Amino acid sequence: MTKPIMIMGCTSDAGKSFVVAGLCRMFANRGINVAPFKAQNMSNNAAVTAQGEEIGRAQYLQAIAAKVLPDVRMNPVLLKPSADTQSQLILNGKPAPELSNIPWMERKSHLFEHVEKALNDLQQDYQQIIIEGAGSPAEVNLRASDIVNMSVALACNADVYLVADIDKGGAFAHLLGTFMCLAEEEQKLIKGFVLNKFRGDPLLLGNAMAWLEEKTGVPTLANIHYFPHRLPEEDTLHHRAVYQSGHINIALIAYPYAANMDEFDNLIHQDNVSVVPLRDGQSLADFDAIILPGSKNTAASLLHLRESGLANEIYKAAQRGQPILGICGGMQLLGEHILDPHHIEGGDEQGLGLLPIITAHAETKTTRQRNIDWQGFKLSGYEIHHGKTTISDVSQTMRCKSFIETDLGWQKGNVYGCYLHGLFDNKGFINQFLANLGWIGEADDHAVSLDAELNRVGDMFEKLGWL
Repeated sequence: MTKPIMIMGCTSDAGKSFVVAGLCRMFANRGINVAPFKAQNMSNNAAVTAQGEEIGRAQYLQAIAAKVLPDVRMNPVLLKPSADTQSQLILNGKPAPELSNIPWMERKSHLFEHVEKALNDLQQDYQQIIIEGAGSPAEVNLRASDIVNMSVALACNADVYLVADIDKGGAFAHLLGTFMCLAEEEQKLIKGFVLNKFRGDPLLLGNAMAWLEEKTGVPTLANIHYFPHRLPEEDTLHHRAVYQSGHINIALIAYPYAANMDEFDNLIHQDNVSVVPLRDGQSLADFDAIILPGSKNTAASLLHLRESGLANEIYKAAQRGQPILGICGGMQLLGEHILDPHHIEGGDEQGLGLLPIITAHAETKTTRQRNIDWQGFKLSGYEIHHGKTTISDVSQTMRCKSFIETDLGWQKGNVYGCYLHGLFDNKGFINQFLANLGWIGEADDHAVSLDAELNRVGDMFEKLGWL
C-alpha cells in the first residue's frame, strides 16, 4: 500500500485545498487511482454526492480532479457554521444534532473512529490518498481535540508536506515556528516544506531555504509561483468586484452565513459581467439583477438585511422591475414567513414579502442531486435544505407560478427563487439568464471549462517535479 501524502499549512488559506486538487489531477493524469481526504472541514460551501450525502465543496472538487466519484468517505466530518459559537455537525454525510451539542474539546472520542474508518476504507479502494489538513497543526491549544491534522498523519504514517503562503510575508518564520511547535514524532513525518504564491525573482530567496533546512533538517522541495486560476474557493468568498459601466452588473448579497457562494463562480468568470458582492447597504438602482444566495442562518441574514438598509433597497428594486433571484435560503428570505418549529436556525421570522410563499423548517434535511428537463435544456444541480416551502394562499396561485419545477421554485413577476443549487453551472440556464439582461456572448459548459482548468493546474504541478 502506497503511503498517503498529507498537505498541511502554516495557516488557514495557505493554499492546501489548491495543492491537493492539483496533486489529485497530476496523479490521475499519470494513470494512478487517487482519492482526496479531509477528516474534518468547516465550511458552508457544501456539496451533495450521488447518494444524497453532504461533503465539503473542496473535497467534491478534489474528487473531480482525481477523476473519481465524490464519496462521503472523503470528508466524514463537516462543520457548517450557523452562529459565532455554533455549527451544524454533519457526520458521514448526515446531520448529527446529538453531537453538535457536545463541547468541542470532547468530540474526538465520538468522531475519530469515523475518521479512521473512512480513511482506512479509502486506502483499500485507491492506490494513492492525498490528505488535506485544516488550519495549522501548530495550534497547541487544540492538540487534545485534533482529528484532522497530526492525529490523522500519525494514524496512517503519512508523508507530510508543510505549505506556507509566502505572498503574505513571514513564510520562513511560519515554517520554522510551526515545525518547532510539533512533537518529535510529528516532526519526523515532515518530508518537505512548500512555498506557495511566490512572486518575483527566486534569487531573492537567497540562502533562506538552506538556513531553514539547517534549523530543521527538512528541505524546501517546491516553490509554487503565484498561479492565477479559476478553481472554486473552499469557504470564504474572496472575490472582489465593483460596478463597471458597460458591463452586466449583478449584485450578489453577501449577508452573514451566506452559503454555497462558489456556485456563482461560472457567472463571475464571464466576460463583461461584473458580479459585485454587497455586504453593506447601498442603492441597487443601477444593477441589472440581484441575487440572494443560500444562508445557513436565515434569521441572522434577515437581521443584517434590515439593519444595513439592504432589505429596503431590495424591496425598491422589486418595485422597479429589476430581476431578483433567490437560491435556497435566499428564496426563503424573499417569502412571507419562515417558521422554525424545531429551532433548527434562529426561530420564526417574517420574510421580505416579495414572494407569496411560506417556509417551515423540517427536522429531516433534504439532500439530493437533481436532473431536470427545463425549457429544452437539461439542468443538473443539487438540493440541500431543511425548508419545506408552499404558496401562502390558494388565491395567490394565479399570480405566483412555479419556477424550474413544481414545488422546487416559485416566481411572481420579476422576483423568483429556487431550491436548486448549481443553476449557473448549466450552460442553458446561464446563457438564458444573461441574455435576458442584455448580455451578448455565450458561456461555455462549466464542467468542460473546469476540467480544462484542473488539467492546467495538474500540468503545473507535474512540471514542478516535486512528487
